[in-house]
Amino acid sequence: MNGIVLGAVAYDPKVVTIWSGFRNWLLGRGLEFDFVLYSHYERQAEDLVDGRIDVAWHSPLAWLRTRRLAATADVRVEPLVMRDTDQDLTSVVVVRSDGPVRSVADLKGETVAVGAVDSPQATLLPLRHLRERGLVAGDDFDVRRHDVGVGLHGDHVGGEREAVRALMAGEAAAACVVDSHHLLFGEEGVLAPGSTRLLSRTPPYDHCVLASGPSLDTASADRLAESLLSMSYADPEVRHLLDLEGLTRWLPGRESGYAQLAAAVDDTGFYDADGRVTAAGYRP
Repeated sequence: MNGIVLGAVAYDPKVVTIWSGFRNWLLGRGLEFDFVLYSHYERQAEDLVDGRIDVAWHSPLAWLRTRRLAATADVRVEPLVMRDTDQDLTSVVVVRSDGPVRSVADLKGETVAVGAVDSPQATLLPLRHLRERGLVAGDDFDVRRHDVGVGLHGDHVGGEREAVRALMAGEAAAACVVDSHHLLFGEEGVLAPGSTRLLSRTPPYDHCVLASGPSLDTASADRLAESLLSMSYADPEVRHLLDLEGLTRWLPGRESGYAQLAAAVDDTGFYDADGRVTAAGYRP
């Protein structure tokens, strides 16, 4: 059967609703399209490079692994599109407003709460940021991980929510979360108004990307990208799907926002240069 097959990780039941809706929209415009679901990103990255799927809706960590696997296999992978909300994110290190920590240096000898082991935004990137500020995880401070949904690359709020709860319970001196979730936890009531203070913020980085693999020819890749880029938030047929997926418009994919994460992967040995999973104890 001909047509484009996409892989997506089922981090939440809404993933079925989103991609079923996108599939119907694309089929209605003459593009043969289907999708398969994965329980974690590691198999999805391998299947994209091996040609078992044509495109993948990838986390930033999965994209970096895909790049390394593709280079090792000498095959081509390309970023096609991103959400407008995937570009120029930041993560924050927050502390209690009533606590004694006033600078990053004050975290020496303390405990820092983070998300899951494979969360770019709540673990890998903020710990790399603290390293650049002079504090090395495990040497200068202890790390308290919250391994919720391991294998999902942080595509949920569970680990981050537990990290801020640890902060407020006095079990950690700081917590690391993506900026938007810090705001969300205030809206949810997990964090009381004024209870936390921003200690430090990472430089901007990019998040998810829809990537094509070697099984997809250039013409089909271009057609898929053009179709997604043409989606309008004013179209009631897709507006609720875009809301569920957390965007108002698709943008062309880019690779310029992953340097920090690549450095964090190398710092921790999460993947090796060939794309093999080498993170100690990581089992998605």
